Amino acid sequence: MAFTPRQYPAVRMRRMRYDNFSRRLMRETTLTVDDLIYPMFVLPGQEKAQKIDSMPGIERVNVEDLLREAEELVGLGIPAIALFPVIPAAGKSENAAEAYNPEGLVPTAIRALKSRFPELGVITDVALDPYTTHGQDGLINDKGYVLNDETVEVLVKQGLTHAEAGADVVAPSDMMDGRIGELRGALEKQSYINTRILAYSAKYASAYYGPFRDAVGSAANLGKSDKFSYQMDPANSDEAMQEIALDLAEGADMIMVKPGMPYLDIVRRAKSEFQVPTFVYQVSGEYAMHMAAAQQGWLNETAVMMESLTCIKRAGSDGILTYFAKKAAQHLKQT
Repeated sequence: MAFTPRQYPAVRMRRMRYDNFSRRLMRETTLTVDDLIYPMFVLPGQEKAQKIDSMPGIERVNVEDLLREAEELVGLGIPAIALFPVIPAAGKSENAAEAYNPEGLVPTAIRALKSRFPELGVITDVALDPYTTHGQDGLINDKGYVLNDETVEVLVKQGLTHAEAGADVVAPSDMMDGRIGELRGALEKQSYINTRILAYSAKYASAYYGPFRDAVGSAANLGKSDKFSYQMDPANSDEAMQEIALDLAEGADMIMVKPGMPYLDIVRRAKSEFQVPTFVYQVSGEYAMHMAAAQQGWLNETAVMMESLTCIKRAGSDGILTYFAKKAAQHLKQT
């Protein structure tokens, strides 16, 4: 049936905005704690917590402190965390062998978390940049080019190591071609049939990642190099749909768009075209901008936090990786 145009003054759009109760009744998008995933940076050994200057309020923590933090997150009802390791220089190499060490930092953290908090979802990053001396997400040749198939072999070893340790979700963030299919095949072969894959399908070569690279210690290793040969051109949208389609065909359970707010057109398009679980990473640069403005008194921290997360969900996201997760959960609990 064709829509009959409504006209003023019979229709006053402000009428439904008059009271809080009617604004609530017609609200189309509601953010809940179920939408939140908290990314965390993990240190080896007993190193003390380290502040991250470019990410106010976020710290690198050791496994013991990670467990204390996890207890609070579980109490707040946050469904999952995403782990990112901080690997010391001694653990980095050209071939990233530490990435699939079964006694390494990430497997150790996974086992500790799942032992204490089995109900908390644990998502692990499958990528080599924290482990390489050159800061790239894969193995390189003598010209510095990131090798695709050779990198995928290592990523599969890394993903299997995480699954064996008890990871609920492995999340390849490397953007190598074909890695989802290879990883899914290996997981099936080893009977990890319920290990989910969250594919960083539309991961852009973004300038918003700077604080994250500082946090995991890959910025200095990367130097003046870039990741343009494997991460996506920010100008492209159709290419993102092709990437998503390929990852789904290869066995991804969920797809991700990264970064978040500058790419909400990609989120909306992905959700509309594929109707699959769609996740968004509100990345370190987005968090840093909001916090810097809030600390200067230019923006209200809580208001912009909640608005930004609601907008990401409105665009079509089913879950949001955000450094605001804990603060947002606390705010939701109070309201």
